[in-house]
Amino acid sequence: MDLGLNGKRALVLASSRGLGLGIAEALVAEGAHVLLTGRDATRLEEAAARLTEGGPGRADFAVADLAAPDAVAQLQAAATDKLGGVDILVNNTGGPPPGPITETSSEAWVSSFSTMVERVIGITNALLPAMRAQGWGRVLTLTSSGVEQPIPNLGMSNTLRAALLGWSKTTASEVAGDGVTCNVLLPGRIHTARVDDLDAAAAKRQGKSAEEVAAASRASIPTGRYGKVEEFASVAAFLVSEKASYVTGAKVRCDGGMIRSI
Repeated sequence: MDLGLNGKRALVLASSRGLGLGIAEALVAEGAHVLLTGRDATRLEEAAARLTEGGPGRADFAVADLAAPDAVAQLQAAATDKLGGVDILVNNTGGPPPGPITETSSEAWVSSFSTMVERVIGITNALLPAMRAQGWGRVLTLTSSGVEQPIPNLGMSNTLRAALLGWSKTTASEVAGDGVTCNVLLPGRIHTARVDDLDAAAAKRQGKSAEEVAAASRASIPTGRYGKVEEFASVAAFLVSEKASYVTGAKVRCDGGMIRSI
């Protein structure tokens, strides 16, 4: 299926590794011009070179820290310089550290909210006017399975990512008439370094090995395994494609059936 992404310009946040990089790779494979972003210049440069070599699209990169006060301005300027504009925005951020929600400090809440929520809303609002003016745009926001089934010891993530659901749904209704879609994609246990870190933290709390924790986690998923990054990225590519032009305001799961709610 031709997703109609050839020549589209995509800004993918936090894309030096993990889910962000996987989505960037899927978009380049569909012919898009993708701007990778993150804090590690070496990792970004290597990834951009590899994706461009694989084609048929291409990748550039820009070093940007979502925690910086001027992150939105930096990202918008980089997108203008490298891409000439943005047709597709993939909102992705790192997650906060695990820990009991009742022991989270006010400072930690403010810091994580700024990076995980405020910056996402800010860059989206900065790019939406041009998308609306051209009559085509895609905004895809990655959250977590925790917004539907709260994950133990990840209270900050459950809370802050849930805030993005209401924001995305509201925004979708305001821009749909201008040809712009806004959707949220929920990953389950997609095998990334972040999942390995969380399994290791759980193992330490429970006095078990990381493999014991991972095995129990896999057993709780109907498919019996962790998802692959490329599987998740394929769903993302569809949601930002021409083919998904009538999908907006949606919350889509890619979780192997892990989330138990209907």
